[in-house]
Amino acid sequence: MSDSAKSRLVPALGAGRAAPPRPAALALADGTVYRGQAFGAEAGRDGEVIFNTSMTGYQEIVTDPSYAGQIVTMTYPQIGNVGVNPFDMESRRPFLSGFVVKELLDEPSNYRAEGRIDELLREAGVPGISGLDTRALVRRIRDAGAQVGVLSTDPALQDADALVARARSAPDLDGRDWVAEVTCKTAYEWTEGCWPGIEGQIPGAERPAQRLRLVAYDFGVKRNILRLLVEQGFDITVVPATTPAADALALAPDAIFLSNGPGDPGAVQGVQAIVRELADQKPLFGICLGHQILGLALGGETRKLKFGHHGGNQPGQDLSTGKVAICAENHGYAVDAGSLERAGEPVDITHVNLNDGTVEGLAHRTRPLFSVQYHPEASPGPHDAAYFFERFRLMAERHAAGEDVTGASIAKAGV
Repeated sequence: MSDSAKSRLVPALGAGRAAPPRPAALALADGTVYRGQAFGAEAGRDGEVIFNTSMTGYQEIVTDPSYAGQIVTMTYPQIGNVGVNPFDMESRRPFLSGFVVKELLDEPSNYRAEGRIDELLREAGVPGISGLDTRALVRRIRDAGAQVGVLSTDPALQDADALVARARSAPDLDGRDWVAEVTCKTAYEWTEGCWPGIEGQIPGAERPAQRLRLVAYDFGVKRNILRLLVEQGFDITVVPATTPAADALALAPDAIFLSNGPGDPGAVQGVQAIVRELADQKPLFGICLGHQILGLALGGETRKLKFGHHGGNQPGQDLSTGKVAICAENHGYAVDAGSLERAGEPVDITHVNLNDGTVEGLAHRTRPLFSVQYHPEASPGPHDAAYFFERFRLMAERHAAGEDVTGASIAKAGV
């Protein structure tokens, strides 16, 4: 990506503004209405209201396509203090339906800041609300479960009864193909690696000398996933979500990657048959929605969680090593463990969430396939689980060399 292209990703950081406060309201389908001050776009948007427990990385969160169709509430109280910049964009624009914060700090103080979160959301058409009691809102979601809401920063749409009625009539995430809203329209090459950091920082590992070809299916892919795959020596072609298997195989890839993405995995149209065909021929790795779609393609089922896992402090245990990683997660659905056993596929559950026991990783015992529910690329979040990219590289490399490698053998090696 050129410097000129990057400069257009975020609005310029100019002089401070002293604009008068604008009214905003968040109405839930259960009849609760929260009042606050508006920022971002002047609009009324509905979506599933969820909360994220990350303490840093709000720009990466609002630009993660996995939040399409959702109104995201930040539990950390102060948002906006480090501004926004082109390098922390996780996609071409924000796709979420709305953004909820306790306190908006819209005069950033950080050497990397090139813009404000307010303008970033405004240009993307996403409304935001600040000044409400986010603790009370989060408790309501935690106790009653995620529900549909309407966030309005439109001065003409502030009536409580009208907003609640709209929230009650709006659809939830189930059954809607949100991947179709966020996937790329045409294939493209990705070559950008990780941010080099600052002067004096310990350098990262050198990239492998042997280049491998990778086709990455874009279900709503985060850029930091692609950056880390570049660091593992992959030459990457990103393709739209419904690219036929024959077209992907025509690119002569050494491996296939299934990305993260938004919404109900069972509602993504046309991809399960594609993944089944690819899984018969190439090494395959899936993250988050890609993990769920792989589970469905192998005959499993998914179920919706009460309020999902969203944040950078989830405990995920690797059953092959017994080690626990603190993980970045962002999902509202999970693969049902019993369904995989009933499907008769020789698949091992390799990772579990220690909070609720949900399936967090899968590996096939006879084919080079594995997947993970959480986000090993973090962005934001801890880097405990970054080893998954090394495992994928090793599996693809061994398969390219003609070895009989399986996802389960890689998982059990505990690389």
